[in-house]
Amino acid sequence: MDGMAERTCIVTRRTGEPDGLIRFVVGPDMSVVPDLKRKLPGRGCWVSAARAHVDEAARKNLFRRAFKADVKVDPELGMRVDALMVAATLGTLGLARKAGLVALGAAKVESAVRSGKAIAVLHAHEASSDGIRKIAQARRATVHAGGPDIPGYGLFSESELGLALGGTNVIHAAVLGGDAGKAVLKRMVALDRYRGGSPDDRRAVTGFADRDGALKDTE
Repeated sequence: MDGMAERTCIVTRRTGEPDGLIRFVVGPDMSVVPDLKRKLPGRGCWVSAARAHVDEAARKNLFRRAFKADVKVDPELGMRVDALMVAATLGTLGLARKAGLVALGAAKVESAVRSGKAIAVLHAHEASSDGIRKIAQARRATVHAGGPDIPGYGLFSESELGLALGGTNVIHAAVLGGDAGKAVLKRMVALDRYRGGSPDDRRAVTGFADRDGALKDTE
């Protein structure tokens, strides 16, 4: 499979590069299976990497037309894809932590932001408005001083972050540079986009804005 070739979404009928779509294949039991790594064998079809589009494809059973077969579609396929993306993102985050490329705690996160070492920040769903605001101020100050515009995300719960990072009470974290850190950022961008975040704007923390002020379908 040519990883650079464009593919066509079976929902929108728009073409795009594989990184902006999700590949699905048919399993041995004729069920539709998400192939996030794009490595599973067999004929595949593509859906734009957004929960709304995956839900629509499942609801309208567009996979049947794409595969030209009476395939079985899990009605919760969109949620299943979300869970797989969460697991992949947290797994990559854990690897970055082991490589020393994740800072934990509000003070260390703020320091990483102000020094320009952070490439992204994470806030648990349980984070307080005050804690988010202080780090957001540090992000804005860094940009004002000519530093990088560091994106922030609110994608996970405290327990999810704690499990991935091997700690307790993980409320704020900063992802630093390096290959492992960049891999985390790429997966967070994809997950945020899948959940409805803008593909062109990674600056706002999803969920915290108010508190912080004709190609082939298959291959």
